[in-house]
Amino acid sequence: MAKTILVVDDDPTQRRLAQAVLEREGHQVVQAASGGEAIDRMTRGGGADAILLDLVMPGLSGMETLKELRAGGVTTPVIVLTANGGVETVVKAMQAGAQDFFIKPASPERIQVGVRNALQMGAFQAEVGRLTKRAAGRTSFDDLVGQSPAMRTVKALGARAARAHIPVLITGESGVGKEVIARALHGASERGGKPFVAVNCGALPANLIESILFGHEKGAFTGAVDKHLGKFQEASGGTLFLDEIGELPLDMQVKLLRALQEGEVDPVGGKRPVKVDVRIVSATNRDLSGQVSSGGFREDLFYRLNVFPIEAPALRDRREDIPALIEHFIARFNLEEGRRVQGCAPEALALLQAFDWPGNVRQLENTIYRAIILADAPWLQPHDFPSISGLSAPAPEAPGSVGQGSQTRALASEDFGPLASRVRVVDERGHLRTLEEIERDLIHHAIEVYAGHMTEIARRLGIGRSTLYRKVREQGLEEAIRHTG
Repeated sequence: MAKTILVVDDDPTQRRLAQAVLEREGHQVVQAASGGEAIDRMTRGGGADAILLDLVMPGLSGMETLKELRAGGVTTPVIVLTANGGVETVVKAMQAGAQDFFIKPASPERIQVGVRNALQMGAFQAEVGRLTKRAAGRTSFDDLVGQSPAMRTVKALGARAARAHIPVLITGESGVGKEVIARALHGASERGGKPFVAVNCGALPANLIESILFGHEKGAFTGAVDKHLGKFQEASGGTLFLDEIGELPLDMQVKLLRALQEGEVDPVGGKRPVKVDVRIVSATNRDLSGQVSSGGFREDLFYRLNVFPIEAPALRDRREDIPALIEHFIARFNLEEGRRVQGCAPEALALLQAFDWPGNVRQLENTIYRAIILADAPWLQPHDFPSISGLSAPAPEAPGSVGQGSQTRALASEDFGPLASRVRVVDERGHLRTLEEIERDLIHHAIEVYAGHMTEIARRLGIGRSTLYRKVREQGLEEAIRHTG
């Protein structure tokens, strides 16, 4: 997924040079000629995923700009550029909130690596912030991943519902993220920061449902050695999320309806009702109206819960969100597992976007988790997703030998047979062809010979993988890679 880099420098030549380097890496670049212009963009609209900031500028200096950005709550990673590489300058920049620094003139490789590391640090920080907000019950709809039309509708409806006390019923297939929406409803409401209690109604033991929901007194039944408050009382002041509400038995539906109508619960063995103040959010992957018609769900309870319905879309109906979701899961699992996976290779991303995902976001999440554990390269490859691609990881080569019949086999002499005609140095009139034309033919031929195995192609051509991917994009060779699969 392309990232936006803000280049801040009063020298237009330096801005253009940085832009050329970053665009070759596939980034989108925006420019600012002054610190004030950069602050306006970052605080009033537009934003960026990383900032390259020159320290020496007329008017507002880079250091002052950095301090104002941090004071304004902008946490975007910043790399400072300076012609003075003194220790004191670097220390001050780091203390002001910079992630890295370049001494001018910086090589393209240094800029690329620095921006890549800054983006990864930004992903880590965003994920830590998201997890912190979740733990504090402050998740908001801004934290929901995805900007597809279907998700924008969910966010708009959810934001409206959060401002009221209205009961919400979230519907959708299993694995679409109904609990994530429920947490955002809670965090965006005036109850944010108060308890959020989730109950899976389909997982409750039949003989303990009443006790778990409404609580019990000590000695109310065999095994009740202590008083238990129950989920309603635990959630008092906050939100009670009743997941898989369609699984609740009919006799418990009656008691749940009374609790919702009266705002009080009757603990098992209790002598008097207990008042509770909870906001009810429920969810189901069933057709509750159909269950009402068949007598499997109480009609009065259905209308009590279904006051404000929100339908969570299936992942196949929001494919444009898949790259952002993958990026989110990679950042999360990098953090949890101590890995440094940078992202998905283009061919792997295309594979994941084309898949139907019957298990929805949960299936994608588990698939990315497994791939990160399997991955032995900075970029996830199609063979890291064997259940989808049907490919297995290439066998490691023995020292001093190359495996026969594998994707990384040595070239046989017949492989070079068409090379002279495929990678011609001169054109039909006998004139030298351009380096760009020769390079395109050579890369195309290598893709075919090595069956699209990009790591091996890069190694044989003597270039880095990121450089190879950039050249593939520039030369329009993505289709050649797909055909090798």
